[in-house]
Amino acid sequence: MSHPNAELITRFYQAFQRQDAEAMAACYADDVHFSDPVFPSLKGSEAGDMWRMLTSRAQNFSLAFSNVQANDQTGSAHWVATYLFSGTGRMVVNRIQASFVFRDGKIVEHHDRFDLWKWSAQALGAKGALLGWTPLVQGAIRKQAAKGLAAYRAGR
Repeated sequence: MSHPNAELITRFYQAFQRQDAEAMAACYADDVHFSDPVFPSLKGSEAGDMWRMLTSRAQNFSLAFSNVQANDQTGSAHWVATYLFSGTGRMVVNRIQASFVFRDGKIVEHHDRFDLWKWSAQALGAKGALLGWTPLVQGAIRKQAAKGLAAYRAGR
């Protein structure tokens, strides 16, 4: 039998596979902290809203996850998201390493790591491949994502 926190991670990614952002958000503590290379610091309901936004816009989406591990305090998983990036119509395969911190049966910290340069090369094509490593382009990606999330949250 697996650890309850490993089961929590599994529930989170199974919900993600179904594009069920409500079930994903239910795995989070109210004061969760999420970070990744695009959204460097989301807190509380911002994290759930990010998943709601992303799942509601996802096209040609699939997700696989593996290597789920957890103990009483921390956990990790590897996941791969494949989807059509709506901004350019290009397919993206994003390989992500996730780490988690738990409290009272919920995820209180969730940190995803992936190569933003590789992502930008897939999502943006030649521009991303040539310039995706630069702070200017990475900053523009973060700014656009933050703007999209703010607009999504304002429209809810």
